[in-house]
Amino acid sequence: MKKYLFVIAITVGLSVKAQELTLPTFTQYLADNEFVISPTYAGIGDYVKVRGNALTQWVGIKDAPDTQTLVGDVRLGQRSGIGALFYNDKNGYTRQMGARLSFAHHLTLNNESDRFLSFGLSYSVNQFRIDMDYQTNDPGVTDDRSTTNHNFDVGVMLRLGKFFGSLNASNILNKDLNVYAISEPNELRNYYLYGGFRHKADITSKFEWEPSVFFQVFESDGRSSTDLNLKVRLWDFEDYYWAGISYRFLNDQFFNPLNIGPMVGVSKGGFYFAYSYQAILNEVEAYSHGTHMITVGVNIFQGISNCRCTMR
Repeated sequence: MKKYLFVIAITVGLSVKAQELTLPTFTQYLADNEFVISPTYAGIGDYVKVRGNALTQWVGIKDAPDTQTLVGDVRLGQRSGIGALFYNDKNGYTRQMGARLSFAHHLTLNNESDRFLSFGLSYSVNQFRIDMDYQTNDPGVTDDRSTTNHNFDVGVMLRLGKFFGSLNASNILNKDLNVYAISEPNELRNYYLYGGFRHKADITSKFEWEPSVFFQVFESDGRSSTDLNLKVRLWDFEDYYWAGISYRFLNDQFFNPLNIGPMVGVSKGGFYFAYSYQAILNEVEAYSHGTHMITVGVNIFQGISNCRCTMR
């Protein structure tokens, strides 16, 4: 039954992606943590930004995917930034750990109208392992097996006043499958577009609306998905409270969503907290209580930048 449920979940596109030697992408980026999906965000902000994230998928299903990440980025000089991401992910009898180091450079196209162009590059390393502490029921697998892969991400981002958009290519190198001696696609490349805009009725308004879209496509089999998101912030000087909702679907099944769920968060006095819940709307719904995500973080060593291209 457990194996059957996992086959269903992968088939309908829940995008576990642990077996693809990459960080599972859910809604981590919406918790004011865009650096998770794009190196171009490294160094945007006049502080050291640190975020910890815990993601538990399909609560109620034994050995369901569970992921933890620790992320930090900081401005380097006036026009550049660096960042690092560390993650631990498990899914049934598979385990993976990884790290990603990123560099970004930000150019000013027009300072008066806040037009900026950013470029990002990441190096990543991933260790993937089959853990025999869990029974696989596969007589061909008799011991722990592991492989280490190295890869790169590249990205470009354009900010035009209240509008933003980033285009990224992730895992541009093929993965190493020799250790498993099996036949499966070894192309990890996926491409994604993240864009949206922030809107205030006027400069004195405390309310800010942020609709956004996240589109992702995988080169190996052509599958793709889209997140439609909406967030609203209530500002209190430099602190803010926010709430939102996300709607994820396969691009050939718009009216048959994979999941939908609310999000809330607060940033106060340099501390950050957010919670997200995703209700599953497919065959796994009868066995699972949904997906939960918690993000905590701090913004420290705040300074003043002489270049607007590194300001949020």
